[in-house]
Amino acid sequence: MPPVHNNLMKEIGWAQVFVYWFEKLLYSAFWLAILLGLGRIVFMGLLATLQYRRSKKEVQPLIELVPGKVSIIVPAYNEEINAVNTISNLLQQDYSDYEIIFVDDGSSDATYNIVSNAFADNEKVKVYSKANGGKASALNFGINLADGKYLVCIDADTQLQPDAVRQMMYYFADPEVGAVAGNVKVGNEKNVLTKWQAIEYTTAQNFDRRAFDHLNCITVVPGAIGAFSKDAVEAAGGFTTDTLAEDCDLTIRILRCGYIIRHSSKAVAITESPETMNQFMKQRFRWSYGVMQSFWKNKEACFNPGYKALGMVALPNILLFQIIMPIIAPIADLLFFFSLAWNWHDPASLNQILFYYGLFLFVDLAVSVLAFSFEKEKFTKLAWLLPQRFMYRQLMYVILFRSISRAIKGEGQGWGVLKRTGNAQLANAALGVYKR
Repeated sequence: MPPVHNNLMKEIGWAQVFVYWFEKLLYSAFWLAILLGLGRIVFMGLLATLQYRRSKKEVQPLIELVPGKVSIIVPAYNEEINAVNTISNLLQQDYSDYEIIFVDDGSSDATYNIVSNAFADNEKVKVYSKANGGKASALNFGINLADGKYLVCIDADTQLQPDAVRQMMYYFADPEVGAVAGNVKVGNEKNVLTKWQAIEYTTAQNFDRRAFDHLNCITVVPGAIGAFSKDAVEAAGGFTTDTLAEDCDLTIRILRCGYIIRHSSKAVAITESPETMNQFMKQRFRWSYGVMQSFWKNKEACFNPGYKALGMVALPNILLFQIIMPIIAPIADLLFFFSLAWNWHDPASLNQILFYYGLFLFVDLAVSVLAFSFEKEKFTKLAWLLPQRFMYRQLMYVILFRSISRAIKGEGQGWGVLKRTGNAQLANAALGVYKR
């Protein structure tokens, strides 16, 4: 045989080196995703359990100890389907002293006319219209007109349990409390996508807020239901228009001002989640991009012990688990199936991979059961958990890639409009709420 050319040998050598290190990178990504994911699940489960036990021991003060009027701000854009039902629901709140400020943000439909005509004779409801400027602009407009010492901000597609405002107001007996996050649940579980979102609200969003409540580092008082001290909002500079996650941005700034932010699991709001994949992707892209903007605005607080749990736990959690890890997690999922085929004839390696991946799924399921028990949700919904976990990671990867790409390019992003169906229902016997 003639000798092989030296250049060819070099090319083969470099290819072998590339394949070797690429394989190492993939396996490292797999184990990193599994171990970090396990660590976070256990850590959050521990914090949520401690907070749950603390909340059971807390003696809520009498509401009379919290004197002050509440202004409920409802910003709206093209909400003619839901707006009247939302306000009618708010009028059934059992908190005695409140007003409702409805702000139509330059809707192109009949939202303003419908609402103003429906509540023209109701002294508690004040209806305003302004030029379109976005949700943060509408909220600030309403806050400037508010007479209340406390503010409750909700979305125009959201309905509250009759005691929701009262449940949040209990916490303001402590003058150091600047905001209270409510408990958001999905009210339109009509298809697989909305069922998955209902699981996410229980096992991720609400569960995370419960856990971070224990350390005073909640980073998002949700736009669907949140209560604020007006003094805290003014100290933090109000809602800003330079991010798509105005709720996250304001929450972080309130924490940086030294206030305490609490979570009220009993202040339940029923919201309408996107029912189509297109609407879902729009909403989650806005959330992802907005959280990235909020993180970047407050990046100097990350890993800064001067900001206590916000700087050492909450902001690093956003960086690691909402920006970096979603890139690694899909690789881990794909590598899992690749590893099953590659190690099919290597029982030792196969058993090791199955054990750790199975352990991750088991712990995830156990903590999800814990979250459902805290929220008193039906455990039958967890039948959708495994497909939800796998599919969501792939969807979040696409959304995060788009967000990072747009951020690198320096491109802006509008708030966007979600098509409402009016399918969100308060009817839920397990929650003890009434039908509308």
